[in-house]
Amino acid sequence: MLYDAFIERKKTRKIQVGNVCIGGDAPITVQSMTNTDTRDALSTIEQIKRLEEAGCDIVRVAVLDSEAARAIAAIKKAIKIPLVADIHFDYRLAISAMENGADKIRLNPGNIGDRERVRKVVKVAKERGIPIRIGVNSGSLEKEIIKKYGGATPEAMVESALNHVRILEEEDFFDIAISLKASSVPMTIAAYRLMSQKSDYPLHLGVTEAGTVKGGTIKSSVGIGCLLAEGIGDTIRVSLTGEPEEEVKVGNSILKALGLKKGGIDIISCPTCGRCRINLIDIANKVEERLSFDDKSITGKDIKVAIMGCGVNGPGEAKDADIGIAGGKNEALLFKKGKIIRKIPQGEVVEELIEEIRKLRSC
Repeated sequence: MLYDAFIERKKTRKIQVGNVCIGGDAPITVQSMTNTDTRDALSTIEQIKRLEEAGCDIVRVAVLDSEAARAIAAIKKAIKIPLVADIHFDYRLAISAMENGADKIRLNPGNIGDRERVRKVVKVAKERGIPIRIGVNSGSLEKEIIKKYGGATPEAMVESALNHVRILEEEDFFDIAISLKASSVPMTIAAYRLMSQKSDYPLHLGVTEAGTVKGGTIKSSVGIGCLLAEGIGDTIRVSLTGEPEEEVKVGNSILKALGLKKGGIDIISCPTCGRCRINLIDIANKVEERLSFDDKSITGKDIKVAIMGCGVNGPGEAKDADIGIAGGKNEALLFKKGKIIRKIPQGEVVEELIEEIRKLRSC
């Protein structure tokens, strides 16, 4: 069953970011951001290539100065995915980043000075067909907005974003995406819900400053997953205190869990109980590690793998799995589509299961 049949996506405008579309009927994309010094083009390129291998669709780099903006030219030549330049305050960096090949810029037009500066940025963006993402964070709202609402609230975030949008619209620019991020999951959800009612611009989802790989994964999965399940969101970034590749893996896992992305391995496993007579936890962890997104030899096809503790939860409950094992006493039953194939000694389960999955991949 395709679970996305239960999710009706909100209709939004479509924008083009390099060779990738966001919004409309385009697939939901996964983004990340490098943590290298953008001025160090070689290190940045190496990290982006690792992100590409992990399944990243769009990457963002920080542009702190003119040297970083110029480095975009070399970076763009060496990567395959679209590149977003993250700009704060200095409109000249936005222009330089676009002139050096950025496919999209992230900035807030209200923070880069007078209207003439905005016009200069918009002029280059229009000439080059480059969209702008307006990014509003709860922790950096304008003082007058904070005063009006008595603090950071979903309504305050939305008003701030729409004020920035209006500046671009008044310059006849509509190639816009919007993000509304807070470290609070409920506030993030409420802000995006409200914006989805007020605007049809594509939405970039994320919970900012979500935390470590473990804690941030939980917060992001709840926040982003809740919104996606309601049909809200066109592109996502999972913010984690860790290597950016982890952000991509979690982002893709969220999409797959909701049936919004196809391809790769879907592992199901039981929680174990007193009936289990095999070291299922160790087996499941090793199989998951081996079948991670970066194993390109086996991720190009939808394959559902079941790792079950006993015959009760084995071929019966997991009969829709393409392949799986069910634990016995120091051994496991290998099954395909509910049909038992053979027994495997416990010590050989991981290797034999991986080998059988590879055979399915090559079919």
